[in-house]
Amino acid sequence: MSKTQLNMFAAMRSTFQEQQELTVQSMNAYGSKYDHWVFAWSGGKDSTATLTFVLYLIESGQIKSPKKITVLLADTRLELTPLWMSTMLICDQLRNRSIRVDIVTAPIEERFFVYMFGKGVPPPSNTFRWCTPKLKIDPMMKHLERLYKSKNEKFLLITGVRQGESAARDGRISMSCGKDGAECGQGWYQLTAPDSICDKLAPILHWRVCSVWDWLKIFAPMAKYGAWKTEQVADSYGGDEAEEKNARTGCVGCNLASKDLSLLLTIKNPYWSYLAPLLRLRDMYAELKKPHNRLRKTELQIKKDGELAKNQNRMGPLTFEARLWGLQYIKDIETDINTIAEQEGKPTISLINTQEESAIRRMISNNTWPQGWDGTEKKGDEPFLQRFNDGSAQPDLFIDIV
Repeated sequence: MSKTQLNMFAAMRSTFQEQQELTVQSMNAYGSKYDHWVFAWSGGKDSTATLTFVLYLIESGQIKSPKKITVLLADTRLELTPLWMSTMLICDQLRNRSIRVDIVTAPIEERFFVYMFGKGVPPPSNTFRWCTPKLKIDPMMKHLERLYKSKNEKFLLITGVRQGESAARDGRISMSCGKDGAECGQGWYQLTAPDSICDKLAPILHWRVCSVWDWLKIFAPMAKYGAWKTEQVADSYGGDEAEEKNARTGCVGCNLASKDLSLLLTIKNPYWSYLAPLLRLRDMYAELKKPHNRLRKTELQIKKDGELAKNQNRMGPLTFEARLWGLQYIKDIETDINTIAEQEGKPTISLINTQEESAIRRMISNNTWPQGWDGTEKKGDEPFLQRFNDGSAQPDLFIDIV
């Protein structure tokens, strides 16, 4: 359907003003129940729109401010450069408003490249997605628990969850929406947050993506709406093409997405084109997953309860050689980008800083392996006896059955 073609359902769509009014109703209905509001902020478009719009509502007198506001910024160390820059500008604006900003980062040995190259855990996959809990969920939950223990009272966790981001997420929202008598469209209010330390509210749940872009690119930067530095967020999603393509951002070079659309769109901008070497990250992840860069279990695998393991002959961690190769690969990408950045006076990047590199090399020198592995296993590309889940093995003329 073309954009100009008549749509019989168009009249059913809420206007931006109506969406804003529902957000006001949501905040007034639930916000007053809590003395402390905590914003879960990723720096992305939805959480940034949520944060700046709710603060505008406070400053304009449309909702009452709580006694305390805390903003938790998740730093995965893998943010796209223009997105992180815009995030830092907004951080300055928040602090100038006397709003506390806590930057939440995973412990150094659990950061993405340290965990991969230091401990040897292979790149994440859709069946072994270790990155999200390690980089985002676990650090944020630990920080939320600390906030709860400091006062021993529940707070309101405000998130940027919005319908339409994914079918799976929409399914979860549909099952949860309406708790505590909330009406549909009045926000996703969830009384049963983990460990009962906080309740959750998603006040822009009902916003359409075009409303998010209108707020970030047109309204939020205006003085009467707070003069927020949100324009650069669009650069992180590909500028003017972002809305048309509905681009999303995640960790730069993410190998779990079919393609890194946000990075591809970003480097089309002449200013950010020097970030193109980041496209090589996906090639590195693909290479590290190959058998010759990993170890393999070749002995019969039996679980502690005596049952046969279901993943016989499974491949496991990265070899030391592969880890050092990957470390150098990352340093080469940094050098290629930062050389141009310094010549042209543009922002440099840091995928692995000096402390993280030291941790990687220390873990390798300490013979560090994931649980259940000790480095004595065969390399993944060496001949091995094919074992099946029932304990039987495929005979091979060139390998003795053991």
